[in-house]
Amino acid sequence: MTHDDARIEAEIRTLLGARAPDASICPSDVARRLYPEDAWRGAMPDMRRVACVLAGEGVIRITQSDVVLDPEAPISGPIRLRRGPRWSNDA
Repeated sequence: MTHDDARIEAEIRTLLGARAPDASICPSDVARRLYPEDAWRGAMPDMRRVACVLAGEGVIRITQSDVVLDPEAPISGPIRLRRGPRWSNDA
């Protein structure tokens, strides 16, 4: 995991941890907080990559229209991130 990956993971955890347990966030919420102005758009592939790692570990779920997506499969279109079965505020 790179330094940027660790920052992305920490921000995903911060944003999800600040919301209700059944709430979701958009990966762009994370990118906008970490990268200034329009630079967040270029960081979106990294947001999705880190989200897929966390989803593969069960920490979060990636959803699209309330359908849980397989983080191992190609993902396109708008997605949301939610707490997964292995979520912990302690990580």
